[in-house]
Amino acid sequence: MGKTAVFVLSILQQLDTNESKDLDDSKELNNGNNGSGELKNSSTGSAKNKYVRCLGIAHTRELAYQIKNEFDRFSKYLKNVRCEVVYGGVAMIKHIKMFKENNIPHIIIGTPGRILALIREKHLLTNKIQHFVLDECDKCLEKLDMRSDVQQIFISTPLKKQVMFFSATMAKEMRDVCKKFLQNPVEIFIDDEAKLKLHGLLQHYVKLQEKDKTRKLIEILDALEFNQVIIFVKSVTRAITLDKLLTECNFPSISIHGGLDQQERIDRYDKFKKFENRILVSTDLFGRGIDIERVNIVINYDMPENSDSYLHRVGRAGRFGTKGLAITFVSSQEDTLALNEVQTRFEVAISEMPNKIDCNEYINQ
Repeated sequence: MGKTAVFVLSILQQLDTNESKDLDDSKELNNGNNGSGELKNSSTGSAKNKYVRCLGIAHTRELAYQIKNEFDRFSKYLKNVRCEVVYGGVAMIKHIKMFKENNIPHIIIGTPGRILALIREKHLLTNKIQHFVLDECDKCLEKLDMRSDVQQIFISTPLKKQVMFFSATMAKEMRDVCKKFLQNPVEIFIDDEAKLKLHGLLQHYVKLQEKDKTRKLIEILDALEFNQVIIFVKSVTRAITLDKLLTECNFPSISIHGGLDQQERIDRYDKFKKFENRILVSTDLFGRGIDIERVNIVINYDMPENSDSYLHRVGRAGRFGTKGLAITFVSSQEDTLALNEVQTRFEVAISEMPNKIDCNEYINQ
């Protein structure tokens, strides 16, 4: 939650909640709904907030939901601040209603597609945006369709605003793309990219054949002590199958993947966050940005696509200054090459998993 806290606290400290100014400015945009996208006040009382001040964008719905919760947590004692989240999979009418209320949220967090839809239909007015945040910015701008949505959202906001982009990894070509959104940006690097490593995180690999993965996984789960575990797989089908198998073996497992409807995904996220389940089988949907403080073991059942994905995945363990353990299954020549790339790029030695691991090495006592 390190970088999330950076922009959440920064924005809350700067947030303009000048209600009297809003009441004066409301005459411009709130003389009734005449079909041109103007909003009307459906209540006879005075409006509390007329404009969205901050727009935050994330590449997945779960990350957007998490960021919204962090804004709520840190603004608990700021009675005038309201934050809401918007994303696909939820009825559009529910979000439209939010912008017709007497008290419009100061902060909107969401995914690009739903935010853009609300802007296009003139329900979400962006002319008063003062803060624009792109979390996991390289993922938001990596695919051209999502990049196009982000660009259109960005263009709709005022020229003068604070713009903040965040990511734990940033390739040079993606850095160049990000700079196109910024004017004289200040770049802040926590550490040299080649030395990016997670302190307190023990990293091992296991060489095995594809057919032996499940047997080895069960052996590891039986042998190790853990608070919570995330197991990463490469497809929805594998997530469903592996979760079913672990449940049948009486492991407290749950799965999250893109094949679930949105409410089910959020419900399962909440269950895992609340420690109702101790094992999560997931696709890369949970590979970035998600903070579950009790997770102390990450298992790459399937090798991630690249070194960036590896770093983000294993970074789910050993967070908040705690210890953690990452285990990666290597079952092919391609997997070996990918692991070598990780070790070379980040200057880290990942050793073969020993027969026995002292729990004191990965669990805080």
